[in-house]
Amino acid sequence: MCAHILVVEDDALQANLLRRLLLREGHTAVVVQDGRTAIEEAHSRRPDLVLLDLTLPDLDGLWVCRILRRDDDMPLIMLTARCSEEDILLGLEHGADDYVTKPYSQRELLARIRTVLRRTLRPAGNSLLLRAGGVTVDPVRHLVTCNGVPVSCTPGEFAILRAMAAEPDRVFSRRQLLLHIGHDAGTSTERAIDVHIMNLRKKIEPDPRAPVRLLTVFGIGYRLAGGRPAD
Repeated sequence: MCAHILVVEDDALQANLLRRLLLREGHTAVVVQDGRTAIEEAHSRRPDLVLLDLTLPDLDGLWVCRILRRDDDMPLIMLTARCSEEDILLGLEHGADDYVTKPYSQRELLARIRTVLRRTLRPAGNSLLLRAGGVTVDPVRHLVTCNGVPVSCTPGEFAILRAMAAEPDRVFSRRQLLLHIGHDAGTSTERAIDVHIMNLRKKIEPDPRAPVRLLTVFGIGYRLAGGRPAD
């Protein structure tokens, strides 16, 4: 079971060891060393799992965990030297799926990663793909195709298509889509969603002026049609 894993670790040596371990297991891994970058990376790439150190140079790891779990349900394992029962309970209460204390054995960590991924990832194969209206989204490889033709998407566009393809025909408000692309609805304009939708229509619609896939629901927002239109 291969996954895209975000490693948040400010110790460069430890981060490199983790990255090499994950690559040997067949996963892909991105390493960041501070909380703000972790939040940005998680929102833009939507990893299958986050390995989060709690002691970071800019933000407390518990706060980072709270932000990530507020905006998404991505799995998260805390890796930390804080090993008291109170620390462990606090981490789990903040939304961590598991809590691994340092120092840890590589075998134990890999076993815990596999356990979390089994609960959260569907088996490899076509079941991982999200399909709606002739659009296919591959969340693991971060790819989009339309009628089999590759579509180049920005991180924001990909996040919108991923959310909508997971629930075809569901109507999403602009505010909901802002959260999916990692923007706080209180500080970002909903007009940004209209721009993303306009750009996506240029990429996936036979005629962007008369959309048959990415549809407007007036007064509410947008939906991705579940049926396959005739191009």
